[in-house]
Amino acid sequence: MICQFGSKSSRQRLLTTTAVAARRTLSTFWSDVPQGPPDPIIGLNEAFAKDTFPQKVNVGVGAYRGDDGKPHVLPCVREAEQIINAAQLDHEYAGIIGEPQFVNLALKFAYGNDSPVLANKQVAGVQTLSGTGGLRLFGEFIRKFGHSHIYVPNPTWGNHIPIFQNSGLEVRKYRYYDTTSSDLDYDGLLSDIGDAPAGSAVLLHACAHNPTGMDPTLEQWAEISQLVKSKGLLPFFDCAYQGFASGNAPQDAAAIRLFVEDGHNLALVQSFSKNFGLYGQRVGALSIVGQDAHEAIRLLSQLKICIRPSYSNPPRHGARIVSTILSDDRLTTDFIDQCKDMADRINSMRVQLRSILEGAGSDRSWEHVTKQIGMFAYSGLSKEEVTALRDDHHIYCTLDGRISMAGVTSGNVDYIANAIHEVTKK
Repeated sequence: MICQFGSKSSRQRLLTTTAVAARRTLSTFWSDVPQGPPDPIIGLNEAFAKDTFPQKVNVGVGAYRGDDGKPHVLPCVREAEQIINAAQLDHEYAGIIGEPQFVNLALKFAYGNDSPVLANKQVAGVQTLSGTGGLRLFGEFIRKFGHSHIYVPNPTWGNHIPIFQNSGLEVRKYRYYDTTSSDLDYDGLLSDIGDAPAGSAVLLHACAHNPTGMDPTLEQWAEISQLVKSKGLLPFFDCAYQGFASGNAPQDAAAIRLFVEDGHNLALVQSFSKNFGLYGQRVGALSIVGQDAHEAIRLLSQLKICIRPSYSNPPRHGARIVSTILSDDRLTTDFIDQCKDMADRINSMRVQLRSILEGAGSDRSWEHVTKQIGMFAYSGLSKEEVTALRDDHHIYCTLDGRISMAGVTSGNVDYIANAIHEVTKK
């Protein structure tokens, strides 16, 4: 009688052949995946870390540093952490929208405590994975409900473009900055936004435009608001620097509040990384202003549907820190003062950097360094000059010439200014 499974040796050969084929199959699953390019900022940090030059300087990272060049934790954040630890809170899941108290306080922070749209419950708000997560969530949300494209300023934060592209949107650009004059290209901005098709979403930086640091005046914002409204466009504000830009949180939210007063059903994403120094906690909020309370309820229901299969619910600790501070009058006052201290230090570095460059006899105008606001200075350096700055002077910034003023200190501002003068003099 012949066994249907064959001899023992035959079965072993079959098993061996199958195993080899399986290994080959497994090895080919990922064989067509190409090596991806390094992230510009991460690559910059890696190059800086390998540099052994004692006076090396990193002015490429978008995170605040004290005048000692080290990461800075706000004292009010430390105090809030102590309060949270003493309360011995649990670590249960948050709801899909996140921490409700945080969301409510975040909206008041941006729209104002006496905002009519908040009083009328017209705003749908959720906690997000900082500003980046909020941008992606909104991109997916508007793509789901009929939008195919979004306009962003040129230039804009580098991550804006892939975020919206990965959300399924075509990214279009409107003029924003004139590199020749190192100033806002206001006429170009109005022209391009005015040419946008009705219904288009338009991304606006609420304050401290990244990377240029050049913001419209309040009068210009008013004109932009009327243009956006007359064209039937959807304004979407990215607010990553409220309080950090000028040291005055209501002032930094002025454009948002103006648009709300003008009757826009706008959307807003907030990040609490820069102003509260909570970079690693990923604390943010996304909100949409509806026509009325009923519309806000519908909007919130759809935001929750988008969130659930994405990340289900956000982390709680960072949101608890912000809530603890903004729900306490004294801690809020402390935060305002400490945030202003950060803004004032950066502004003082702007003044010193410009002064030293002008004192060195530079034939360029550096007026834009002190006209700009926020964490970054859009220096106007060319790629070749940025490369020379890195290779000859061990100063690291992004290739577009964006300098993080948080990396400029009283101990290195002379070195940085003289190096910039060396690479830019004719």
